[in-house]
Amino acid sequence: MRQPVASRLPQRAAFGAAMALAFAAPVGAVRAQTAPPVAIAAHSEVQGRQTRLSFTLQSCVKTEAYLLGGPARAVIDLPEVNFQIDPAAGAPAPAAATGIHPKGAAAPTAGLIASFRFGRLGPGKSRIVADLTGPAEIVSVACAPVPGAAELTLVLAPSTESAFKAAARAGARRQALADAPPPALPAPSPSDKPVVVIDPGHGGVDSGALGRNHAVEKSIVLDFAKALGARLSADGRYRVVFTRDDDRFISLGERTRLARRLNAALFVSVHADSLRRADDVSGATIYTVSDRASDAEAARIAEHENMADSSAGEETQQDSGDVNDILLDLTRRETRAFSGVFARSLGEYFKVAARLNKNPRRSAGFVVLKSPDVPSVLLELGYLSNARDVADLTSPDWRAKAAAQVAKAIDHFFAEQRPPAAAAALKATQSAGN
Repeated sequence: MRQPVASRLPQRAAFGAAMALAFAAPVGAVRAQTAPPVAIAAHSEVQGRQTRLSFTLQSCVKTEAYLLGGPARAVIDLPEVNFQIDPAAGAPAPAAATGIHPKGAAAPTAGLIASFRFGRLGPGKSRIVADLTGPAEIVSVACAPVPGAAELTLVLAPSTESAFKAAARAGARRQALADAPPPALPAPSPSDKPVVVIDPGHGGVDSGALGRNHAVEKSIVLDFAKALGARLSADGRYRVVFTRDDDRFISLGERTRLARRLNAALFVSVHADSLRRADDVSGATIYTVSDRASDAEAARIAEHENMADSSAGEETQQDSGDVNDILLDLTRRETRAFSGVFARSLGEYFKVAARLNKNPRRSAGFVVLKSPDVPSVLLELGYLSNARDVADLTSPDWRAKAAAQVAKAIDHFFAEQRPPAAAAALKATQSAGN
């Protein structure tokens, strides 16, 4: 059902007030028109056979819409937009199920759109991604002025499976041609300091888990990563590199490539989870990579995390794998052993400042942990569906104490361990080949 016009009037009024304040800034201030346009509301509606997804914006922007398969998605690429909308606006579950109360939108309940997401891809780029309930075609995408604002609308209609597959293939080709080259990676460190790569999960259009009191995973883990990075950098023993240091999307492949290119000595990926019907589950969990998941919960988490690229509207890339030779196999085994050593140490240190899950050490096939020559762990800080965990994860005091314990675990790891010999040999071989 379409959201009644009357119910959107307060949003428009608030939008107008915000714009009036922005344009009332002093002459010397950065003017609002130089900043990305603001989006304040989103809603979906079903009109007969068509499903419409609309965003209320400060002004019109150029758009490009296309379809992707596996899973079925509609994607809208647009210039950078400041989305002042609760990330839960397009979530498929009712607000009551998670304790989240979306602002400015109602979650989709019928039609061709199962859920939708929105956010920043990087400087100058944003994206809207709609998960589809079945084969669809794009009837139109347009941005038109409305009183006091503008409205961007995507119109979808049912399609045949064959037509959708053809359109999705065309969308994948279009995305591949339009994608800019990956951002320049930092140059390898000329010093002898160990490189520690800190990986705040998700980001930009991929919000990650959503929880109580409007807790958003991508923001919580970025704050924690920065606190950890500051702690590690304080005494100058490490070269600390972030996979992202702001709200942008970074693909899983880019994260691991960064660590390998920098010859990282350790890779720490930071995340948080959420369960819809188990708000009593709490505490941190530490994951390492394995070919077979240690349990069903680990398998679920890995499956969810491995869908990050898909959630951000990226065409999923098949892992071509590495050459299967003796040195690579030895390197992989050695690296996984070192990852396990660090995971055990991390658990011992982390429990001093925070609660651990009742089963705190697990493993599964996480894509982001599969570097064959970089010891890697994934730290789930807690559950955003648990009130106590959310209170901790959003507390600056808890964050500082917990980050300090992770830093101590890293100090202990490097004090006790030597670099994996096979990994060093593999890197030397690859360097010679290059």
